[in-house]
Amino acid sequence: MISSKITGTGTFIPTLKKENTDFLNDKFLNADGSELGSENEIIIEKFKAITGIQERRYARTEYTSSDLAFFAAQRAIEDAGINKEDIDYIIFAHNFGDVKTGSIQGDMLPSLATRVKFKLKIENPNCVAYDILFGCPGWIQGVIQAQAFIKAGIAKKCLVIGAETLSRVVDKFDRDSMIYSDGAGACIVESTSDSEAGILSHASQTFAKEEAYYLHYGSSYNKNEDQNVRYIKMFGRKIYEFAITNVPAAMKTALDQSGVSIDDVKKIFIHQANEKMDEAIVKRFYRLFKKPVPEGVMPMSIHKLGNSSVATVPTLLDLVLKGKIENQHVTKGDVIILASVGAGMNINAIVYKY
Repeated sequence: MISSKITGTGTFIPTLKKENTDFLNDKFLNADGSELGSENEIIIEKFKAITGIQERRYARTEYTSSDLAFFAAQRAIEDAGINKEDIDYIIFAHNFGDVKTGSIQGDMLPSLATRVKFKLKIENPNCVAYDILFGCPGWIQGVIQAQAFIKAGIAKKCLVIGAETLSRVVDKFDRDSMIYSDGAGACIVESTSDSEAGILSHASQTFAKEEAYYLHYGSSYNKNEDQNVRYIKMFGRKIYEFAITNVPAAMKTALDQSGVSIDDVKKIFIHQANEKMDEAIVKRFYRLFKKPVPEGVMPMSIHKLGNSSVATVPTLLDLVLKGKIENQHVTKGDVIILASVGAGMNINAIVYKY
């Protein structure tokens, strides 16, 4: 039974563009500090062929994650047409806190959700603000939690945000640094009596055996840098293999629970981590139903926006809903899937009907 739906979305896309050519003079190293053995032009060319990323966005120096989140939240509240004082929960998904430009430490005291509540000037003390750390799937997990609160009768309106400034936690000597970007996306989830539209089903998983540290903190590849300063690191190949094996199954679990036919799925909004990986996930998902992948079923924003972690799915959803991605749209009655994978290793999916 449907109990909640998304009534408004908003995003904040930073204005600073960093194109692939801007990395031509960087010095990329192997994990042991040795030279990669290839010219940067070739490294970047291979990177683009795999990830699809041509450019990414970075936040202005004066902004932190909670600032980006505030901007996106304002737009989501306006889009939903609600009174901000009626919000019962602010759920903020991130992984690194507020990282100031030039800082080597994330700031999470007070919580980023509290900071957004402060910036929004919400006076109602019954509006509860908290953060969620769930890797890249954090925003989707926040929507799932909001739906649970609504279903339990302890909330009617929730603000769910995903925001990150990954550009400030990357090792510039690691070629993987080219993947990451900054951004924020938000939505309002409200209780509904509409049995025709809303969240139909969802699925979440955590794999914490050897997969637990596929994404982790690590020292700079440049051994002359302070080895006590930590940066985001990942085992890319292992993540790829993990994702294409496990994400399609989780998506199928969610879809099976919804009772909706695979033929009725109009769009799949998947975490913008890597174009080739996303394509492989969707292909394997349809293969589980012995179906070909429909043309245009998977909107993409990674080419211009990169991987902004928790912000990719809400940003992509907002862009499509607002008609800002060419040849992509969602209309009333469409069934969509939201899906993500990331540090934990965590996976989740939501089946939603507009």
